[in-house]
Amino acid sequence: MKRFSALLALLLLTVLTGPTRSQAANKPANDDTIVVKLPNQATMTLYTKNKEQLRELRTYRLDTLMALLDRYIQQAEVASKNAGNSSVTMEFYPAKDRPGTQAPEQIRVTVRNEEPTTKVAVKGYKFGQVFSVTVKEGKNGKNSDDEVSISIGDSDDHKSDSLRNAERNARREERANRAVHSNFAIDLGLNALANRSGLSEEQFDLKPTGSRYISLNWYYDIRVGGRRSPLFLTLGPELAFNNYMFDNNRRLFATDTRTTILREPTLSLEKSKLATTVINLPVMAKLTFKDKSGRDAFRIGAGGFAGYRLASHTKIKYEDEGNTRKDKDRGSFNLEDFQYGLQGKIGVRGLDLFVKYNLNELFKENRGPQAQSVSFGISFLD
Repeated sequence: MKRFSALLALLLLTVLTGPTRSQAANKPANDDTIVVKLPNQATMTLYTKNKEQLRELRTYRLDTLMALLDRYIQQAEVASKNAGNSSVTMEFYPAKDRPGTQAPEQIRVTVRNEEPTTKVAVKGYKFGQVFSVTVKEGKNGKNSDDEVSISIGDSDDHKSDSLRNAERNARREERANRAVHSNFAIDLGLNALANRSGLSEEQFDLKPTGSRYISLNWYYDIRVGGRRSPLFLTLGPELAFNNYMFDNNRRLFATDTRTTILREPTLSLEKSKLATTVINLPVMAKLTFKDKSGRDAFRIGAGGFAGYRLASHTKIKYEDEGNTRKDKDRGSFNLEDFQYGLQGKIGVRGLDLFVKYNLNELFKENRGPQAQSVSFGISFLD
């Protein structure tokens, strides 16, 4: 290891004085390249984006890093002996095992038995660089044919597809294993009314396609029960827009004490609806299961919600002496201000099916038709 530290000093001196003519002819664009033959005939290639990146290596104990890599590679080779021709990937987290030391956050070792190649990716130095090492073993185990390639920096020219995939999978796994992560979703669906009761003249129907439900949801998934637990607690605000489109030429009539939904006696209505805007706070328990690649494959959740009505209005559209008229009125219409209910979701990938059932009435007791709102549809996840 002392020899390797001395070699590092030699590399620093070489870059500061400029690469040789043959090196300059072969180095990739926009990078400095150093090729060094070690005493055992192995070849080490060092790529840096600039001289500052090489100077930063002075703060690393490179001999300690190489010893660490050698130990992890040996563990991966032992594990690969029972894998046949398939590859074996192992992950290590030195920074967690050695808190307070300057160690990488993650080391991923992949051993491919069909090709005599071992690749190691090290991420997490404080300079935000990627350090990759490729060791190609010689034929028949001869050291004279071994080749070592070292790459520092984020240049795509030196990243193999397997290394980029390893980094991408590591980032995805890191996000998936977070204890808390935020999400955004849009709910698109329809509204219906259940358990309706009232006077005979108040019996009415809704137009299914016109009674739309739209909701914007910002929520947090909080993992419960450990780092890889599939159980989450989901909560966060949602802004919901409800439309109740009346059928058969009916419209809403309201006084201070009573709201009725009756047939319009004089006009032929093209459109008649009641619209409300509500802010809700859902709380759900959710199980999320992943596929072999670590992506969300299936989830199911159930819980409740509570909310408050922010605004409401009615709107009618009709023809009057050859002109189209639209009348819009705002008010409370004896609607319940607070609401609460139950909800459930089931989904795969980026789509969920949802249903929400209000346990309280749409209108205040004895001040309007008694009915409970039901919303259902599709939820699109970010």
